[in-house]
Amino acid sequence: MGKGVKAAVIGGVFAVMVGGAGYGAYNVVSTVNGDSADAARTGPPSAEEVEKASAEFFAAWEKGDPRRAASLTNASAAATRLLTDYAEEARIKDVTVTPGARTGRTVPYTVRAKVSFGGVTKPLTYRSKLTVVRGETTGRALVDWQPSVVHPELKKGDTLVTEESVTPPIEAVDRDGKVLTKAKYPSLGPVLDTLREKYGEQAGGEPGVELVVRHASAEVADTPLLTLTEGEPGTLRTTLSAGVQTAAERAVKEFDESSVVALKPSTGEVLAVANHRADGFNAAFQGRVAPGSTMKIITAAMLIDNDVTSMNDAAPCPDTAVWQGQVFKNLTGMEPNESATLANSFLRSCNTAFIKLVDEKPLTDASLTEEAQERFGLGRDDWKTGIVSFDGSVPASGGPDRAANAIGQGQVQMNPLNMASVTATAVTGTFRQPYLVSPDLDDREIATAKGLSPDTSAQLKQMMRLTATEGTGAKAMAGLSGDIGAKTGSAEVDGQKTSNSWFTGFRDDLAAAAMTEEGGHGGDAAGPIVADVLRAGG
Repeated sequence: MGKGVKAAVIGGVFAVMVGGAGYGAYNVVSTVNGDSADAARTGPPSAEEVEKASAEFFAAWEKGDPRRAASLTNASAAATRLLTDYAEEARIKDVTVTPGARTGRTVPYTVRAKVSFGGVTKPLTYRSKLTVVRGETTGRALVDWQPSVVHPELKKGDTLVTEESVTPPIEAVDRDGKVLTKAKYPSLGPVLDTLREKYGEQAGGEPGVELVVRHASAEVADTPLLTLTEGEPGTLRTTLSAGVQTAAERAVKEFDESSVVALKPSTGEVLAVANHRADGFNAAFQGRVAPGSTMKIITAAMLIDNDVTSMNDAAPCPDTAVWQGQVFKNLTGMEPNESATLANSFLRSCNTAFIKLVDEKPLTDASLTEEAQERFGLGRDDWKTGIVSFDGSVPASGGPDRAANAIGQGQVQMNPLNMASVTATAVTGTFRQPYLVSPDLDDREIATAKGLSPDTSAQLKQMMRLTATEGTGAKAMAGLSGDIGAKTGSAEVDGQKTSNSWFTGFRDDLAAAAMTEEGGHGGDAAGPIVADVLRAGG
């Protein structure tokens, strides 16, 4: 049956709705196959057709006739499966659908029903919506089938199940014992579901009976919707900080498609993880996108460690740089500086300076990969944070991608968790694998890496300080007290008109990184997010 709940042989059928406020008594006059007038029609459905099609669908749904309801959609097979599971697997009966005010071809509605299991019955109420479209082959007005028609939490491949949970509920608490809930911290919803699935038994609770969304992906934990029988929750302590998490939640809400991670450089403990995304994906931990110029922290470390240059040595910043036939440019408006040092090119985020230097001996196609893996612990697929996460990827690349990788484009892939860790390693000199749950709970072995020399770390930290006070990160970091540093980034993505905004920074013993899809320059969107999170940690 999958994860989250136990399998069982289930009987039951859709309940017949007699009377009531719903569409159970609607007089259905059209046939399943439609009539010739319907078949001849083209163009968007009329208001009358929308009312009729939605009413017929609601009536069949209420009457417990999944085949009839599915025949009124434009994806009969998929609709039949999900509507059948609605009654048989999810144990939902006595369905009443109350439509709201139609907007064009879209009809919102409220579903009221009952969920029954083991002699326990609980009411279920939720809202969703559907859209009526013209059938491509029949010309009939049909419900445009989406899993969300059945329940707004459902996506393709998902279904609903009501059974005894395999894993007990948990009461997740932060580092100081404060309770963390989905209601108060919406971004933590998927994280808390995953923690429950992985650590429910270790936390010592007792399972209950729930209605859940069983997701198509095996990597995504079931999402509880309704509790019929309360289990006994066990307490799971996390490394999160309620205060920093609150700031992170608030910060990402200011920018669509944003993610942020904050951690403690001295320990690797994750203090906050927040996402504001339409798809609910935990991009903060699992994203795989180019990090733009935030990658220059690793590239600068490679240049210093291989004696190519140092922060006070030459790193000229011309208008353009050519690498194996490909021309690289700087951001519009950047003044060239042929006498620039590495520190100056870093704080201004000069692309051409880094492109020209990656050709110097003894650097090879593999040098950046080795720096990322051996010094920063990236790209080895061995991080064990407590939940699913991506460790970053810096592949050894030849041709133009060798140069592009150095400025965070090409084949490099990162997420905010990775870049917050990069900052933590840069400012402390020590790689400490980030984690959300203490490895002591399940005796998992966390990743290790060589880290940086004191001299390299000191240079990186100073260059980040300069970036935060007089470079591209100064505007976002303005007003922050303490020991601060930053690095901005903007990553161009094929198919996007605007680049992704990246920003990573530190303030004393707190590091954070953020990414906003199509947010523009690093300081425009991701910068304010990071600054707000760093401010909360003071």
